[in-house]
Amino acid sequence: MTADQGVPGRPLLNRRLAEFGTTIFAEMSALAVRTGAINLGQGFPDTDGPEAVREAAVRALRDGRGNQYPPGPGIPELRTAVAAHQRRWYGQLGLDPDPETEVLVTAGATEAITAALLALLEPGDEVIALEPYYDSYAAAIAMAGGTRVPVTLRPSPSEGGAQGEGTFRLDLDELRDAVTDRTRLILLNTPHNPTGTVLSRDELAAIAELCVERGLLAVTDEVYEHLVYEGEHIPIASFPGMRERTVTISSAGKAFSFTGWKVGWVTSTPELVSAVRSAKQFLTYVSAGPFQYAVAEALALPDSYYTQLREDLRAQRDLLSEGLAEAGFGVFRAPGTYFVTTDIRPLGESSGIDFCLALPERCGVVAVPTQVFYDHEAAGAPFVRFAFCKQQDVLADAVRRLKGAPG
Repeated sequence: MTADQGVPGRPLLNRRLAEFGTTIFAEMSALAVRTGAINLGQGFPDTDGPEAVREAAVRALRDGRGNQYPPGPGIPELRTAVAAHQRRWYGQLGLDPDPETEVLVTAGATEAITAALLALLEPGDEVIALEPYYDSYAAAIAMAGGTRVPVTLRPSPSEGGAQGEGTFRLDLDELRDAVTDRTRLILLNTPHNPTGTVLSRDELAAIAELCVERGLLAVTDEVYEHLVYEGEHIPIASFPGMRERTVTISSAGKAFSFTGWKVGWVTSTPELVSAVRSAKQFLTYVSAGPFQYAVAEALALPDSYYTQLREDLRAQRDLLSEGLAEAGFGVFRAPGTYFVTTDIRPLGESSGIDFCLALPERCGVVAVPTQVFYDHEAAGAPFVRFAFCKQQDVLADAVRRLKGAPG
């Protein structure tokens, strides 16, 4: 029996999820394994994070800390560490959460986003999301019964630049026009996956003003907050009128290169944290007990750790970006994140999906077609995303293969 056959007389899969199949990341990673290609598709590092953090997890396991159910909101040590992290990096902007009532630990940022949308949306509520968007956003909105309203980040060439140079920018007028009486919240992601865009202070201020003016909530995915190479990361919760209407989400995976641990967190007002927890407790309930202790120690690493991480990734970004440009791709700047977006039209190609499906056989490299992150598919058709969170020798090998690929 297939999902289309019905039991009885109706599909097995509910209509809210009918448009969602296996994620593009699973498909392309499986293709990498099948072909032996270098996987620059999925955004996970190919090396572990700090040894001291890994040993902290081992120590917690051996000491029996977290091997049973941890507290529902997260262990006190981690909630305290998250609050201290926010105060350390953004206290000068007015962010100083109470670890007892304003911090919630989740199974990664994905669960945090899903729980927030399940908690805050009523069926039919509209959610504005910046496309291209991470694929779980669309699924989470659907599961909550919401309606997604995409606002497209558009390529903005640098002055005098050739096709593919520049970055992706938000049209604030288009954003304002997207708000209706049914809009409940804006789902933000900055630094932005997949384009690498980092929203500026002026852009965030305009979004904040719009939220306050129209009475909107903001759910903001900030998992790449420490991976900014140009510009600065500013939490939108720090803008006037936004603290009481913003759910801020981040996680340990990207900052410490332990993506498999799935430790994330929510910070917000007691009322909003309580709302998100009401949904979260019926998803995973709790998770990652021993890893929570390790992440608590990781968040206290010195500034030099974060600086070195950022500089290492900047060098990897530059290596891959320059190699892709030399291979004939149009390359967009990546002010943040793990990813470089490219334009394949200079190669004589027009479909990112067809290109990515053929690429492993052509040259032994896997990438992700950005089109799958768009509702307006035509807008994303010529763009392909490559991940640079890999060792330099792996990136250099990928560049050699791409340069040698037959046309």
